[in-house]
Amino acid sequence: MKKTIRTITAIGMLFAVGLAFVTPLHAQSEESSVKVMSYNIYRGGTMRRQPLSQTAKVIQEAKADIVGVQETRSPSGVNAEKLAQLLGWNHYVNPRNRVILTRYEIVEEKRDGIKVKLPSGQEAYIFNLHLPSNPYQPYQLLSIKPKWHKHWDTPFIKTEAEAIASARKARGGEISALLNQIRSLPDKETPVFVVGDFNEPSHLDWTEKAAQSGRHPMKVEYPNSKEMAKAGFTDAYRTVYPDEMKNPGFTWSPMYKTDDPTTHHDRIDFVYFKGKGVKVNGAKIVGESKENADIVVTPYPSDHRAVLATFILHNQPSSEKLDANNPDADGGK
Repeated sequence: MKKTIRTITAIGMLFAVGLAFVTPLHAQSEESSVKVMSYNIYRGGTMRRQPLSQTAKVIQEAKADIVGVQETRSPSGVNAEKLAQLLGWNHYVNPRNRVILTRYEIVEEKRDGIKVKLPSGQEAYIFNLHLPSNPYQPYQLLSIKPKWHKHWDTPFIKTEAEAIASARKARGGEISALLNQIRSLPDKETPVFVVGDFNEPSHLDWTEKAAQSGRHPMKVEYPNSKEMAKAGFTDAYRTVYPDEMKNPGFTWSPMYKTDDPTTHHDRIDFVYFKGKGVKVNGAKIVGESKENADIVVTPYPSDHRAVLATFILHNQPSSEKLDANNPDADGGK
């Protein structure tokens, strides 16, 4: 009888030890996914003679969870609230009319972004940018006078050095301000997403290979995409599709034919990310046709294609859960 009791006790102890090892490993394997989108809706979402519901449909077809929206202001008013109502989502509008829409709870507001609480309980930051379109270096290099600028007085340029200097002067200040804001965040490991219409191509696209093929007039190490990389951010689309020639991912512009000499097709809308336990799991372009987009919505209501990225987040236990499981978390008081 005593031997039986010892055997049962030993088995129980082994089972308890097993749980002690298995449970943390199981907790570490928990994951959640989030779809983040950048979408310039073109002056309020109705400029292409489509109802605002068509702009909402683009977001719905993409199955996005968080969307940085640019150009929500229209001639008839501000469409951010209307778009949020159509989706049944929460929204944030900063003083410069940069809008973020999300199906998630907004728990904190920043100058250019928000913090949201995901269904898993984990939190994430999202920042949205719409950088100046003039001067636009691809047009400067190609001697293109854009149709929408009635009083175009920006000088044309000829070299990579001139393009870099012009881009830095046009947008470098805003990029620096954003990155300073992000550096000041107290929780350094929390996932951070930066989306937006950067109105500037990426150094990952204007490569020597692209220049030799004739796609772009020359190689240009565009400064703001390099600044994002230097700050620890990763370009979601180019991570999934590293070959810039095979997958150009053009977002500018569905309003122009491929051979239109009055424009230059390019990728200027981005989803960037960084943070502990964040991995990109997919990226798609949303647009007007199968030839130019992975997700097709017709009629397409914007002059920008949208970019959508899917992320896997390895959930970190919240501070509340840690405190509940650790009686000494408050110093033993």
